[in-house]
Amino acid sequence: MGPLELDNTPAWLSREELDNARERLPILYVDAVPVRVDDRGAVTAVGLLLRASEDGRIRRELVSGRVLYHERVRDALLRHLEKDLGPMALPRVPTSPVPFTVAEYFPTPGVTPFHDPRQHAVSLAFVVPVSGDCAPQQDALDLAWLTPDEALDPGVLAEMERGHGVLLRQALSHLGHPV
Repeated sequence: MGPLELDNTPAWLSREELDNARERLPILYVDAVPVRVDDRGAVTAVGLLLRASEDGRIRRELVSGRVLYHERVRDALLRHLEKDLGPMALPRVPTSPVPFTVAEYFPTPGVTPFHDPRQHAVSLAFVVPVSGDCAPQQDALDLAWLTPDEALDPGVLAEMERGHGVLLRQALSHLGHPV
């Protein structure tokens, strides 16, 4: 069975079991900043998803999702990138990925810049170059490719909730872009 064909049937929790776990345990997530790079490896564009929030507001966010039981972090990254960007995104995730930061999401606002009202979550955050055709999938309304300067515009960052704007700034800083 290949990495993206992981049998998750016994790993999935019912909604009640997941809610119960979220009340008691930090949940492991991955965040990914999809980027386009030139021949020298310099970032030319950052991919930001556009989604509707539960209250109907439109917001921008990064690729993000849970790591499943018995799933490698690399496989979780690939699964979430494919889920959000489509099967032809062609992400270039290293064999042994290393996060640029670790983000701690708390259900209580203000503990860290990262907030998730559902749970305490720890997320490993990665910059992932993609070279294929990307198209928004699932509940994403659009995928916008912005230059690093456009992505750092205060208006764009204001559209990002839960700390994703902070992660985006950290990612670009990690890559040597002035923030």
